[in-house]
Amino acid sequence: MSLAPTDGAETVTVSVAADRARRRRRRDRIRGRLLGLAGVVLSFVAWEVIVRVGILDARFLPPPSQVLPRLIEIMGLTGFWKAVWDTIVSWGLGLLIALVMACVLGVVIGLSPFLRRATHSAVEFLRPVPSVALIPLASLLFGVRIEAALLLIVYAAFWQIFIQVLYGVADVDSVAMATGLSYGFTKW
Repeated sequence: MSLAPTDGAETVTVSVAADRARRRRRRDRIRGRLLGLAGVVLSFVAWEVIVRVGILDARFLPPPSQVLPRLIEIMGLTGFWKAVWDTIVSWGLGLLIALVMACVLGVVIGLSPFLRRATHSAVEFLRPVPSVALIPLASLLFGVRIEAALLLIVYAAFWQIFIQVLYGVADVDSVAMATGLSYGFTKW
């Protein structure tokens, strides 16, 4: 007895099913994009209506019919692109600083049960403080210089990385650690 099909019926059925599935995925993908676009358009229309009716004062939130042309105008200015570049540099530098600090501290504290216990209360106290709460402090200390942005970026990114590295290092299986030591690796 052979498992090979005796005629081409099964092959055609599989081919038709695959074609239907491919068309369904494409239709779902297009539908998802159209729904997303419809949501954006509906939001802009609602915004325009709310401002035009007078629910919101146009001095505080201008309608999109005024905002979008102004955005296009501003995008033509070099100052806009310089500000975008400064933002990207601040973000990258802040993330790099946070990454290095969090990885080093996470590994050092994660490897030492004593340090984990000693720093646990400070970590749990500082970690939930949102970086937005530090904006007044950053403004007082640094003004509008890049240092203020770096303080906020580093603080916001540090805790996400630090906690993952800390628990990742602390949760390494003791058998895996002993195996590594037996192969000549150091604890570091």
